[in-house]
Amino acid sequence: MSTNGKMQGPISSVFPTARAEVSSVEGLFDFICSGPLIEKIGLTSEKVAENIDKWLLYGSLLSRLFQLNEMSLTEPQKARFYHYYVPVFLWCEDQISKHASQFKDGEDVPPLVIGFSAPQGCGKTTLVFALAHLFQVTGRKIATSSIDDFYLTHEGQAKLREENPGNSLLEYRGNAGSHDLELSVETLTGLSKLTKEGMKMKLPRYNKSAYSGKGDRADPSTWPEVAGPLTAILFEGWMLGFKPVSNEIVKAVDPQLEIVNKNLEAYYDAWDKFVKAWVVIKITDPSCVYQWRLQAEIAMREEGKPGMSDEEVKDFVSRYLPAYAAYLPTLYSEGPKGSDPERLLIIPIDEGRNPILGV
Repeated sequence: MSTNGKMQGPISSVFPTARAEVSSVEGLFDFICSGPLIEKIGLTSEKVAENIDKWLLYGSLLSRLFQLNEMSLTEPQKARFYHYYVPVFLWCEDQISKHASQFKDGEDVPPLVIGFSAPQGCGKTTLVFALAHLFQVTGRKIATSSIDDFYLTHEGQAKLREENPGNSLLEYRGNAGSHDLELSVETLTGLSKLTKEGMKMKLPRYNKSAYSGKGDRADPSTWPEVAGPLTAILFEGWMLGFKPVSNEIVKAVDPQLEIVNKNLEAYYDAWDKFVKAWVVIKITDPSCVYQWRLQAEIAMREEGKPGMSDEEVKDFVSRYLPAYAAYLPTLYSEGPKGSDPERLLIIPIDEGRNPILGV
């Protein structure tokens, strides 16, 4: 559970297994410095050495969070913590410091909205879960939110489906057009104003299991409450940062995407303009989404929880692939609209969801 009461999905399946002892601080230091994100976030081996105690602390905190023995982490677990979660957390801390420095002493400092754009199944929810925990235990109040929280109500989605007969991309929730943008603006604006003690607000949540999996907005009485002063807002989503492309591109990908592309024009003002720092998780092949989703559903079924069949997973993912094909190239080459290159961290990952060296 995150700091604002949002439940996360199963996390045990995120980590592969194969033993490798963390035998010494020196060995761990070398391992940290070999990570693919070190240079990208502006660190050197000297800076890592200066703050090795902080790295050890964060690694220990993450080990406890995921119920792992910090002295007996597997190689993939070490990589996930010291090559991924901790470097991203340090980058976020640096972004928060830069954000705060823009305000004068005595001025209210609004929380920094950090956007996490990443395809489904690649581990962004677990990443945000880990970051939220590190912020919490180091004394910073944060809120987490997902674009999923802003889906239309069941009734609203039914109306959207009726208005777009035969368009499989808008038949169910997911693509641009299936979100309540007014609620998005209201929520992100409200969160940005939580700068003082005693200020509170409730965060919308979505119940994906309602109506036999078709989903509906959760009852407001169940929405978690978050209190100020907030340091940051971690805002994540599979299509965060997507921006409209030319009709030629859209038609070449899938003619059904035309209305989705048109709907996307309103999303900058509803979502992206609030985001001042970006983490973009970059994949090389969108077909990975199918495999990742399949793994998640199999894990759910093995735990006795209701999960989609293989065919249902294929159908589900197929409704998102056109958007990935149309919008990911621009997101990766240009960044989100209005993003500052100095405040944009692009992290290429492999099929195992681990960071790799890349652009």
